[in-house]
Amino acid sequence: MAIIAEEVNTATDISSAELAQRVAILKRFKTLLSQQRERFRSYLNLLDKQQNVIESGSAEDLLTYVEIEEKIVSDIFSIQKVIDPLEEMYNAVVSDHTPAKSPLNIDGSNAQEEVPSIKASLETLKSEAVIRSTKNRELLSKRMLELRQEIKSLRSNPYAAIGKSAYGNSNKASLVDIHG
Repeated sequence: MAIIAEEVNTATDISSAELAQRVAILKRFKTLLSQQRERFRSYLNLLDKQQNVIESGSAEDLLTYVEIEEKIVSDIFSIQKVIDPLEEMYNAVVSDHTPAKSPLNIDGSNAQEEVPSIKASLETLKSEAVIRSTKNRELLSKRMLELRQEIKSLRSNPYAAIGKSAYGNSNKASLVDIHG
């Protein structure tokens, strides 16, 4: 009987260790998804501000927003590199999850139910970011076309000839008779 009791204690130790590991994976996965969601929200805010800058035509401000955008997108991809393997671990934990091992609650709420909702809101933010980014790209292309046409019209303006003055140097040599 003592041997059976030891086996049961070992099984519960493994079970509690496994449970702790599952909770840690779930908690980290939830945290990373929340961080990713916040990055996408800040990206959407930036895209809104960038749209206003594109329409106003300030090149310096636009450059600043493009640099910030690159940083946010790089952060998003960095977090995604960590999320992908963690999601595989999470899916393995959830597929192994049995009703007997049910206490995967974090902070009194069912984290397993929270993860799909966070992922759903994250997907919504991703699609919204793609739409706004595409819209900004179209606005920027339109603005660049307008600027090109404006530059072309300035170059073809005969009154704005650069370096051509009626009194300026001409390429022809001339002699002036001062003796008279």
